[in-house]
Amino acid sequence: MENGSEYKGQLFGWDAAAEGEAVFSTGMVGYPENLTDPSYAGQILCVTFPLVGNYGVPATDTDEQGISLNFESERIWARGLVISEYSEAYSHWDAVMSLDSWLQQQHIPAIYGIDTRALTQELREEGAMGAMIVPEGVEKNFPINNPNEENLIAQVSCKQVIRYKPKGGSAQPKVVCLVDCGVKHNILRCFVERGVEVVRVPWDYDFNTLQWDGLFVSNGPGNPAHAQATVEHLRKAMQGEKPIFGICMGNQLLARAAGAQTYKLKFGHRSHNQPVRMAGSKQCFITSQNHGYAVDNNTLGSDWEPWFENMNDGTNEGIRHKTKPFCSVQFHPEASSGPTDTGFLFDKFIESC
Repeated sequence: MENGSEYKGQLFGWDAAAEGEAVFSTGMVGYPENLTDPSYAGQILCVTFPLVGNYGVPATDTDEQGISLNFESERIWARGLVISEYSEAYSHWDAVMSLDSWLQQQHIPAIYGIDTRALTQELREEGAMGAMIVPEGVEKNFPINNPNEENLIAQVSCKQVIRYKPKGGSAQPKVVCLVDCGVKHNILRCFVERGVEVVRVPWDYDFNTLQWDGLFVSNGPGNPAHAQATVEHLRKAMQGEKPIFGICMGNQLLARAAGAQTYKLKFGHRSHNQPVRMAGSKQCFITSQNHGYAVDNNTLGSDWEPWFENMNDGTNEGIRHKTKPFCSVQFHPEASSGPTDTGFLFDKFIESC
């Protein structure tokens, strides 16, 4: 660890060193989804649930449009994995390989036999920090390159415009322009299964040159300050009246386009069971989250208001415009794996289109 702490365990997966920002996630299940979530780009992921690998890894099949059936993207984005106990003898009807084999295929090092409770406590107290997985005999090279200083969004975004047809064969489907800052494939599924045509564009693409009924800004990794091109395009779109909806990084970018500021959280929110409350009510939802930055409520302009609040630490979990159909949430309504309590937000957005 960057602070000098060392944890010794057994290497599995790819036999190599890895460096990144050490973070923890508290979900009981979901390692195939977590590892392929582009929001984990640049990070070494510590899974707090002690048993990992017991249900193996499913097939990498996609549907006819190239949307993954079992993962959140086409590859693993986390730079390394840290766990307590590894179960080599996996058992699941849908599994085709072990976690170890998959990590080797993807060239991702991992380590087990780690006291993940102690590691998580350290990250909670000191904050997310640089770390390395170092095989014996390999030199430790600190300080590491801080991944938050890289434009991780550009690394994970698509490189060209991709179109997805809706399921159900609607003659005149609503068209949503999806700005890909590191989109999870379950977001694509949520739209096409609701009969929406999706036009997926790179993070810095000028989507104002296209025709669409609604604009969606996806999740993504790292520091939102690197996506200034997206912010400028959003400001132009916000001069109109067409609906805009953002998730995770999309919440931060919409806020920045509205003139608000974002800041780095101490250790971030990465779990399946984050409680959020809708502003002005007592209604709470259980959400899945994965982000290291947050919106500063105090910098929101008079035309905007907080929409959701994190019940653990009071941080912002969403914003909305007071008169125009612009809104965003910090959590993941499409959560896979995780709770789907807030899936109705997709329906509300599509309705507004």
